[in-house]
Amino acid sequence: MKLFRGLIPILFFIIFMPEQGIAQRRYNRMVAAAEKAYESCQFNTALNRYKKAYSRTRDKDKKNFAMYQMAECYRLINNTKRAEVNYRRLLRPKYEEKEPLVLLHYADMLLTNEKYDLAEEAYHAFNELAPEDERGNIGLESVRLAREWLENPTKYEVTNERKINSREDDFAPSYADRNYNSIIFTSNRDGITGKGKDDWTDRGYSDLFYARRDPKGDWGTPISIDNQEVVNSQAHEGVAEFTQRFTNLYFTRCYGIKTEEEPDEGCQIYKATREENSWTEPVKIDLGGDSTSVIGHPTLSSDELTIIFSSNFEGGYGGKDLWMATRSSATEEFGLAKNLGELINTMGDEMFPFLRDDTILYFSSNGHPGMGGLDIYKSSLVNGEWQKPVNMQYPINSPGDDFGITFKPDEEVGFFSSNRRGGRGGDDIYSFIKPPLVFNLQGIVRNEATLQYISDASIKMVGTDGSSVEARTDPKGFYSFAPSQIKPNTTYELTVDQQGFFIKTGKITTVDVFANKDFTVDFLLEPIPDKPIPLPEIRYELAKWDLLPQYKDSLQGLITILDNNPTIIVELAAHTDSRNTFEFNDILSQKRAESVVNYLIERGIASDRLMARGYGKRVPRTLEKDITINGYTFKENTLLDDPYIESLPTLQHKEAAHQLNRRTEFKVLSRDYVPKRTTKKPTDIQIVVNPEENIITYRSGDKGEIYVPCILNRYNLIFTLNTNNKNDIELSLDQALKLLNDGAINRNDFEGDAEKIIGAGTIADKAVFTIRELRIGDKTVKDLKATINHRQSDPLSVGENILNQFGEFTINKENRQIIFK
Repeated sequence: MKLFRGLIPILFFIIFMPEQGIAQRRYNRMVAAAEKAYESCQFNTALNRYKKAYSRTRDKDKKNFAMYQMAECYRLINNTKRAEVNYRRLLRPKYEEKEPLVLLHYADMLLTNEKYDLAEEAYHAFNELAPEDERGNIGLESVRLAREWLENPTKYEVTNERKINSREDDFAPSYADRNYNSIIFTSNRDGITGKGKDDWTDRGYSDLFYARRDPKGDWGTPISIDNQEVVNSQAHEGVAEFTQRFTNLYFTRCYGIKTEEEPDEGCQIYKATREENSWTEPVKIDLGGDSTSVIGHPTLSSDELTIIFSSNFEGGYGGKDLWMATRSSATEEFGLAKNLGELINTMGDEMFPFLRDDTILYFSSNGHPGMGGLDIYKSSLVNGEWQKPVNMQYPINSPGDDFGITFKPDEEVGFFSSNRRGGRGGDDIYSFIKPPLVFNLQGIVRNEATLQYISDASIKMVGTDGSSVEARTDPKGFYSFAPSQIKPNTTYELTVDQQGFFIKTGKITTVDVFANKDFTVDFLLEPIPDKPIPLPEIRYELAKWDLLPQYKDSLQGLITILDNNPTIIVELAAHTDSRNTFEFNDILSQKRAESVVNYLIERGIASDRLMARGYGKRVPRTLEKDITINGYTFKENTLLDDPYIESLPTLQHKEAAHQLNRRTEFKVLSRDYVPKRTTKKPTDIQIVVNPEENIITYRSGDKGEIYVPCILNRYNLIFTLNTNNKNDIELSLDQALKLLNDGAINRNDFEGDAEKIIGAGTIADKAVFTIRELRIGDKTVKDLKATINHRQSDPLSVGENILNQFGEFTINKENRQIIFK
């Protein structure tokens, strides 16, 4: 009995050994058949065979292999949920240690299925197994971006076009007529020409369909673009694009197997021409490759001389890359295709290109950081080079596949396709629009002196785009500009003008403004007084009329007024005190008034806008407000005539009164001056040279510093010649504030957001502004960049190379001269 019982295992082995051998052979046959289908891209067929192979073996390694291939097939037929399940099951036996891509593809499915925490963990785990593979870090970046973009969508609005979508796949839309009221698209819906199902997707073959909107904007029922089986055939047709005149159609045709009529396998690009209601026989576009090449998804330049397409040509960077070919005329064949390079192409797939305005390329990729699956990117052509692609973000992109975008010319309007959640079928067609930004501008104009509203004031708005519009204030001082008058990426200068007031200017900009915005710009206009306006203190040497350099700055405010009000004519009136004779004081005051006028002319004010008049001692000053000078206070409305001055108790008190009488005033005589036209053309840097004066005398410092006199925006300054930072112009904070407060520079001169740069009592460190005009001797350079440096002690420093822009020069240290050649 013991012997019999010992034979049982042996008998069991003998009986079942043939059955196990049969099962093993069946498994091997199933796997071989599945592999053949897989290599032929018949993934649905391969999936069913791997399933059978999985059920025909008990060997764990063989089961795991079959399960891995099943997961790959699910991924490739875009069943991300089933793919995720199968990849996850492979983690239990630690199959990733044998095949790290299990983790990468598992993470990719989790990303597409919006399971971001799990996806992040899986990408980290993949990085540990394959730290040299950059796709793990790309995946982690994709998780971060997906979360960010879902929380902060762009301004695009996306709509599923359900009236033209079916329960099947509808994708790759493209405009089909010059009025942009119709589209062609790819679909495998009912009514296709090809029979049977595609072994990759287990869906029908695709054809090109046509849909048109009626005048009300409603879609009609889509129809086949070709009922004669000329363009649409028994093969796959799709991903098509019309040329600019909408006569020539370039499209993709894919054959699943060889036939006698078409021996080429894979996909190729064809061209057909529309002639009324029929099509010419399609002609294959020769772009190279061999019988195994996959070539498709054409997009062409407006002249049909450049084609960009997707292909798996050898020499690429990954699966399918974008390639470009050119030709010299539309009747010739294209030359050798060139890969668009590693900035565009990745280890993944780049497909569905669309060339917009010949300079912006849109395409889909699953190799760049994105939201999952295929995302849509754009790249600009700059100096012949494609720039780094930019993701279109959510809601154009989604966690699913987003691809096949097309734009209406000159508008942020168009269509694309996506298999995102909430669609009607597999792939659906979506329309998109980016609503134009809406900007409003309004404000109140009031009298600065009385704060009362000013009616019928003119507000002129001139844009950097060349536009010019005008508004007028109502009785409440209110003005506004309509949204249609304010465009994106434009800076506008505002000029407010009303009779009896000085002109006031302002500025708004929509540059770098990406959301709707209401601008409010109020103005306080300064009344032009009937009485003369005393200028800040200008002193002269006794009995002389030369305008001393240290007092020229006092005229900066007047220069600003004259610049901002180009139609006014002013009188410059000089007054003396009551000492000396009438004749002497008349001559002296006339000379002093003329010295002021001459300086203003030197600073660029037209001479026929200025009138010099000396009043001598004939017009004693009447104070319009309380004034304190040298410790003595003089009350408002005091007339500083001789009887009053003689009544003052001390000599010093009397001298202070005489000093107030010595003054220079200006008065607006008229506002009807017509500025003369200039024939000079503006340039980036303009040099004006007067050969009569080319020697500049400078002052030396204790350590050999060179201090040079100059005029910056009509403002007298001394600059330090900088031999270290030779290419820079820098100003100290104190000097910059003085220029700002005196009107020599203003907010419009600064680069960037002036409100952020210029604060209360300060200017941001490293702020950059434009010097409109820098004059050294009789040489002038315009439009120079300068920087504010909070750590600089010198008021103004100018680099040695900047000085070269004024002309070649030498420095004579013995005579302390800069000599221009």
